[in-house]
Amino acid sequence: MLALALLAYVAIGNVHDNLAARGLNLGFDFLWQEAGFEIAFHLIPYTASDNYWHVFLIGITNTLLVTVLAITLSTILGFAVGIAQLSGNWAMSRAARIYVEIVRNLPQLLHILIWYNIFLTMFPAPRVAHSLGDVAYLSNRGIFLPALTADRPGLLMVVILIALAAALALFRSLTVYAERTGRQVNIWLPALAVLLGLPLLWVALSGAQITVSLPHLKGFNFVGGWVVVPELAALVLAMAIYNAAFIGELVRASIESVNKGQREAAAAIGFGWWRTLRFIVIPQAVRVLLPPLSNQYLNILKGSSLAVAIGYPDLVSVFTGISINQSGRAIEIVAMTMAVYLAISLLIGALINLFNHITRIAER
Repeated sequence: MLALALLAYVAIGNVHDNLAARGLNLGFDFLWQEAGFEIAFHLIPYTASDNYWHVFLIGITNTLLVTVLAITLSTILGFAVGIAQLSGNWAMSRAARIYVEIVRNLPQLLHILIWYNIFLTMFPAPRVAHSLGDVAYLSNRGIFLPALTADRPGLLMVVILIALAAALALFRSLTVYAERTGRQVNIWLPALAVLLGLPLLWVALSGAQITVSLPHLKGFNFVGGWVVVPELAALVLAMAIYNAAFIGELVRASIESVNKGQREAAAAIGFGWWRTLRFIVIPQAVRVLLPPLSNQYLNILKGSSLAVAIGYPDLVSVFTGISINQSGRAIEIVAMTMAVYLAISLLIGALINLFNHITRIAER
């Protein structure tokens, strides 16, 4: 601790002396200066006349979008691959094993570049885009989807988050009730009703205007709707496929850690393969799975910074890259970027620990 404190003291002194020699001072007033550059993809409104604070927020939201989508898809695919490796079907288990060995032994950056080039070269131009029922289109400019627009989007987002929390709480309470009473309870339908019903009820009572924006071709590109740019699609797919191989191995090892006698006991009372997996094996395997799974989620977050290789405007690309070059505030920008990644990592760890606490074995 003393050595670290001495190192920090020397480093801070050197930074102060070097800044003083150049007539510079540490400060964050640059955040309110005009950025002066465009950002190709952003979830919140932005123009080149906005300040660096907006650039910072766009970098955070774009990074969070990639992280959440990649974690969701890689978890679903990873569970499927992990279970498939233990399948009694020889072809399925071998195919899953080959997938794991090939995918995890290639660099993640190579996966990203491969998928990005697939999107740019294998899909057609907007004028001859693949149409899905004339409501969605697939081209080398991205995936164009219908979008809901509201006159009060902020309030609608808050209502959706409240509905999601209420649906999760209801799902959890019904699951506990079913486990304690041994009754068959429909868990999914009430949770889905709450998730969809609360936003619809808010729209009906508040009189909010909700419209559907459909993409349509205008000139050389589509307008309207919501577009998933090729950089985002390639990045999410590549990260999901790459990390699913590691998650699949974690799932396989966690399932194999459950004693074989548990499966035999389940079979003795008439449980089939799926019910044994769902009610007996996976609940026990999850407790073994969570610690290494949280590490994999953190790797997904940090791996999203590879987006700079294909031009996706994540936090590292637009803030630690372009903003440093234009403002010259390297120390402040790097410190803010480090703080964001640290905060998101701690949040992911806290959520995993909370889930681990909820699913813990209650001892008498």
